[in-house]
Amino acid sequence: MNRNESLDALRGFAILTMVLSGTIAFGNVLPAWMFHAQVPPPLHKFDPSIPGITWVDLVFPFFLFSMGAAIPLSLKKHIENKKGFLFVLWMALKRFLLLAFFALFTQHMKAWVIAETPTATAHLLSMLAFVLLFFQFYENKNEKLKVVFLITKLVSFAGALFLLWKLPFWSGKGFDFYKSDIIILVLANMALFGTVIYYFTADKPLLRIGLLPFMMAVFLAAKEPMDGWAKELFNFSHIGAFQFDWLYKFYFLKYLFIIIPGTLAGEMMIGEMKNEKLKMKNEEVKPSVENWLLMIALALVIVNLYGLFTRMLFVNVLVSSSLCVTALYLLKAAAKENLYKQLANAGTYLLLLGLFFEAYEGGIKKDSSTYSYYFVTSGLAFFTLIAFSVMAKRSYLSSFSTYLSLNGKNPMVAYVAGNLVLLPLLQLTQAKTYWDAMNQNFFMGFMKGVLFTGVVSLITIFFVKRKWFWKT
Repeated sequence: MNRNESLDALRGFAILTMVLSGTIAFGNVLPAWMFHAQVPPPLHKFDPSIPGITWVDLVFPFFLFSMGAAIPLSLKKHIENKKGFLFVLWMALKRFLLLAFFALFTQHMKAWVIAETPTATAHLLSMLAFVLLFFQFYENKNEKLKVVFLITKLVSFAGALFLLWKLPFWSGKGFDFYKSDIIILVLANMALFGTVIYYFTADKPLLRIGLLPFMMAVFLAAKEPMDGWAKELFNFSHIGAFQFDWLYKFYFLKYLFIIIPGTLAGEMMIGEMKNEKLKMKNEEVKPSVENWLLMIALALVIVNLYGLFTRMLFVNVLVSSSLCVTALYLLKAAAKENLYKQLANAGTYLLLLGLFFEAYEGGIKKDSSTYSYYFVTSGLAFFTLIAFSVMAKRSYLSSFSTYLSLNGKNPMVAYVAGNLVLLPLLQLTQAKTYWDAMNQNFFMGFMKGVLFTGVVSLITIFFVKRKWFWKT
């Protein structure tokens, strides 16, 4: 199934580039386009006035998009089997709570959080946390060992709670609900709200899209000086004395502007699967056309990163529009159900919409994220999905696509292996001194991240090959 492999490849690309972006040399060794546009070198101090995006700013939206695309694929069988809303809600709530715990536990169990000056004990505790996470999230499919793994899971959660209770953290201040991994916390919220929204709009895509202007209205109303119910909804963060803004904020829901387009991509994949099962004959897209689509998709990503970062905005719109029109022209003979055609149509619409929105809110930015950012990155994600779909069919590119998809099948392992396994090992073996010494020039500074990401990738693939999948 190239479609699913392609989605895994997109997810794998996102998770590996996420690791890479956090491990390359910081300071004045690498140019500004190697970092978030709003956190430029050498000081990497957040400057919200800087417009533009870099490749690093595509990482999170691509991962969100792949999460959105996976929602229809995972819910399809439950909806067809008429499991009902309560079943789906429980599934979504369980995932939400597990991801929230994952965000809190992984953030607290980093060695430099456990102790201000980490000792060997702190690094070993980080590695212990990885072991506990394994038993907490490992998906056991051996029925004979079901009870054993259930007990182990409960014990590992109990052990984690004990560590969170006893360890000092944050320079002796102890466990703090307000200090968690914000990326995972956003994903937790998107998993919950994205799943619930999709359940009620599974056969109503226009209604699903129609929810976004209402979401936009709340965000716009919250910026106005006058009070109103929409602003109260936006600021809703407590019930009586119980504060829950450490877990949920309406502000997180802005990423539904990426999740919901992702669900449309997932439905497109399901639709083509059904067409194949029913042996419906779509007009085949020729390999030569697929090759052109691959080049156009990659060109759109490169052109927009360059054009938006250097602020060559008019040229970027002209070139992007020309590339999109060319892609649609190449696909004009394809049946309307053709996956490439559907992805290209959606990608073109969202990308151009984002470019038309570019001037709003001071130019495209990841932080604080703008509407242009949501639409542009979603549009590019559609085209990147096309690129990986074509790669999976080409013998000379399929190995690269397969490599990425292997990492994308176990993203939770890839996300924490660096902080909880590799960094502690580097410290305990004194190898981190040599790794830090690579902060010398562009090549060495970039290779520092490549080597680290490569080892994280090998750990992830090791788990995948043995079917040690972490699931929520």
